[in-house]
Amino acid sequence: MKVFIYILIALTSLLAIFNATQLDFDNLTEGNSVVALICTLAALCALCILLIFNTAKSIEQKTRQR
Repeated sequence: MKVFIYILIALTSLLAIFNATQLDFDNLTEGNSVVALICTLAALCALCILLIFNTAKSIEQKTRQR
């Protein structure tokens, strides 16, 4: 499970970076730039959720060892 989480973290990071390169900062609200902006924000939200889940799993393992 831990390896799967790390793979998902890497994939979402790559997706956020790729979509950030697709942004046109001169026209953020037009054309493909809007889609890239939404996808970048969604990828960053997914990354935050995965990091929170990973932290919760590590806390759970530490409390079980006691």
